[in-house]
Amino acid sequence: MYTLITILVLIVLFLASAIRVLAEYERGVIFRLGRIIGAKGPGLIILIPVIDRMVKISLRLIALDVPPQDVITRDNVSVKVNAVIYFRVMEPVKAVIEVENYLYATSQLAQTTLRSVCGEAELDELLSEREKINMKLQDILDKHTDPWGIKVTTVEIKHIDLPQEMQRAMAKQAEAERERRSKIINAEGEYQAANKLAEAAAIIEKYPVALQLRYLQTLREIASENNSVTVFPIPVDLITPFLRSLTEKKENK
Repeated sequence: MYTLITILVLIVLFLASAIRVLAEYERGVIFRLGRIIGAKGPGLIILIPVIDRMVKISLRLIALDVPPQDVITRDNVSVKVNAVIYFRVMEPVKAVIEVENYLYATSQLAQTTLRSVCGEAELDELLSEREKINMKLQDILDKHTDPWGIKVTTVEIKHIDLPQEMQRAMAKQAEAERERRSKIINAEGEYQAANKLAEAAAIIEKYPVALQLRYLQTLREIASENNSVTVFPIPVDLITPFLRSLTEKKENK
């Protein structure tokens, strides 16, 4: 009886150590007596206890945060830059046998590459051409991690921390630029208004009656908007036609 129980316990222990189940996004790199025999999965995996050893690798996309790095740009401005990289393991066997810890190695490579690439650029380029720098970082990292079986898909610079003095200088520069644009817009408006006034003066000079009509229109607008009594001097030119008409009638009599 005890022998049967012992055998059953040994069988359960054997199955527990021999059977592995891998998810769809996982692969198991199998070593048999220290030699690589390949990657298996997903699904049910059977190992030989004591002889086989499995290293589990995830094939999902990994987002790795790169901590802030102190960078001196090409124009000698000290900034702090951090980024995030997205990568995945494409060849599990290489990721296990070519590098000791691919996550740590990728993180260290990303930090040194970020400092190197940002140090070759000027501050204005870092701020205005971020997409170009992201592409350059991605190309360099992907080239260096390819022997490890890793594919770097995206690199994004998240934040550029500027010194307080530089922030104040850039704020003054932006304010001066806005003031310059405002003055240019005002000058263009004055220029256009002057042109329109010159055109109107030319028309009035050609047709003097237009000035009288404009005067009457102004009186009408003031009378409709204000309840108070407003007295305006009437130009002599406005009543000259009526006076001439009365004079002609008297002469005819």
